Amino acid sequence: MKVILKKTIDSLGIIGSEVTVADGYARNYLLPQDKAMPATPQNRKVLEQEKAKFKLQIAKEKEHAEEMAKRLEGVSCTISAKVIDEEKLYGSVKVNDIYTALTKQDIEIPKRMLMLAEPIKTLGTFKVPVRVYKGVEAEISVEIVPE
Repeated sequence: MKVILKKTIDSLGIIGSEVTVADGYARNYLLPQDKAMPATPQNRKVLEQEKAKFKLQIAKEKEHAEEMAKRLEGVSCTISAKVIDEEKLYGSVKVNDIYTALTKQDIEIPKRMLMLAEPIKTLGTFKVPVRVYKGVEAEISVEIVPE
């Protein structure tokens, strides 16, 4: 089913874009919560009329995201973990561990923004990308030390 997004949804796209989603997802989630509207010719005309409003909202969201990315750029956190050998961790450091360390420093970001490709399994300092908005990313520094 083709829908036009009324709100920016990270996994789908930005406000005003036309996307194809599963029928059940549109019918049970997007449409009832007023996050999208069916992509009909009438709704496309409404979209054209409201395009300026959407562009303004996208600009505000992107400006806010860039400001947040600047604040996150210098952030670093230290996580202590159990060590088996000299460098190997007993277990691994995952997104949830990084999120917990950031909240202890009073840095509130949604967990889904942390883009850790795979769990960290060694000691050291790592750069973890944070996707704040589509096309706007920051990097935080995560240092893993022995417990």
